[in-house]
Amino acid sequence: MVVIGAVLIAAAAVLAVLAVRAVRRYADQRGIERVRPRALAAMQGRTVSLTGEAVAGPDGAAESRLARLPCVWHGHEVLRHYWPVESDPGAGDGDRRADSIAEYACEEPFALVAPGEEGAGAPVLVDTAGAEVVGADLALQRVVGRPEKGVKAPADDLLPRVKGRIWGLFRGETIEFEYREWVLRPGDAVAVSGRVELRGGRPVVAAPPDGRVRIERLGAASGGPRAARCRRQALLLGGGTLASGFAGLLMVLGAV
Repeated sequence: MVVIGAVLIAAAAVLAVLAVRAVRRYADQRGIERVRPRALAAMQGRTVSLTGEAVAGPDGAAESRLARLPCVWHGHEVLRHYWPVESDPGAGDGDRRADSIAEYACEEPFALVAPGEEGAGAPVLVDTAGAEVVGADLALQRVVGRPEKGVKAPADDLLPRVKGRIWGLFRGETIEFEYREWVLRPGDAVAVSGRVELRGGRPVVAAPPDGRVRIERLGAASGGPRAARCRRQALLLGGGTLASGFAGLLMVLGAV
């Protein structure tokens, strides 16, 4: 009986240890699912995939550059539509082409929280520098004709807001310019993948050494121009410097 009792005690002890470990694993997993900073901090250096709501970061709500909308992330692009030198403009739209002449994406971090838990404490941050953003909302799309000398162009209100490096050979005959801007809004459901870092004791989802943070807006339409654009770009938009060139751009536009 003594032997049996000892065996039972030993078995109970083993089961208790296993039960405690199982509870801890469950709590850790639950903490990750609920985007708990403490659970994420314990995963420092590991790659994680999180789902939650995007909310304003430590610097407060952002504002998109072109549409002036409240957001947690924004990016924009300017396209130049043109006829190639060898094309016949009178033959239809078959030969028209477009080049991107400006691209920009903000790099301010935003916060990620479990649904309905905004303001519940220090949140997990998402580092958006160089991030791949998929499914962002196309908040603005405006096409304007090429400017003429001495005539105020309808795009004047947008040109001063463009941020990022201006480039392009400006080949062929300019047809028009197209402005596009994408945003992630406060409260958008997003899936975020990246590497956990601790910055000032706070967990941050950042880019792994050999990749980028991936941010996907959930529930975005899978078809149509917006989705096609998002698939094509996978956001080539990387943070840029302020275009020293607004005045230079106007000079170039007036010359084409």
